[in-house]
Amino acid sequence: MNPGAIVGIVIGVLAIIYFLSGIRVVRQSTAIIVERLGKYHKTLHTGIHFIWPIIDRNSSPISLKERVYDFKPQPVITKDNVTMQIDTVVFSQITDPKLYTYGVERPMAAIENLTATTLRNIVGDLELDETLTSRDTVNTEMRMILDEATDPWGMKINRVELRNIIPPRDIQEAMEKQMRAERERREQILRAEGEKKSNILVAEGEKEAKILRASKNIGSRCRKASID
Repeated sequence: MNPGAIVGIVIGVLAIIYFLSGIRVVRQSTAIIVERLGKYHKTLHTGIHFIWPIIDRNSSPISLKERVYDFKPQPVITKDNVTMQIDTVVFSQITDPKLYTYGVERPMAAIENLTATTLRNIVGDLELDETLTSRDTVNTEMRMILDEATDPWGMKINRVELRNIIPPRDIQEAMEKQMRAERERREQILRAEGEKKSNILVAEGEKEAKILRASKNIGSRCRKASID
């Protein structure tokens, strides 16, 4: 075979390999960051794309789905100096892959630290009773603060949930005693109301029985008088 033809075939095969190696398929709900010579070049979204091998380098696929961060319990001190353990669940989503890639190192650790700090600041202004009864308010305030803080990182905080609020053992026991006392009080009220209704029904029954007996006596006297 002509050496020139062999060279042409080799070049053609290498060109095909080069072209195929530059094809990137981006799946649904993902994105890929492309850097050209070490500098950000573009973001690839769902579909088929081509990048130049060697001079372009692509990142691993970045998921755009909602993520759930389940953080371990954090010690938090309330305004009245009660230390509680609170664990938090954060629902977030990447909205800008570029900012997410270049905005912060170790995003999950950054969100965890930011969540813990925000939680301490908010609960630190509340007393124990307010913390236990204002969970929805704390959730909303935390979501707003975290969403604003993570915006430069290309992330959106969709929801924040305080899953468990665990006060100290002595306070838990006092709360359990209070709950038991409240249940007993309600039971006593229900029993008293039941007895009251029962007594009323008995009294009404006796009254109706007396009226019925009196009516019978009057009727019998009237019949006796008419016979006489």
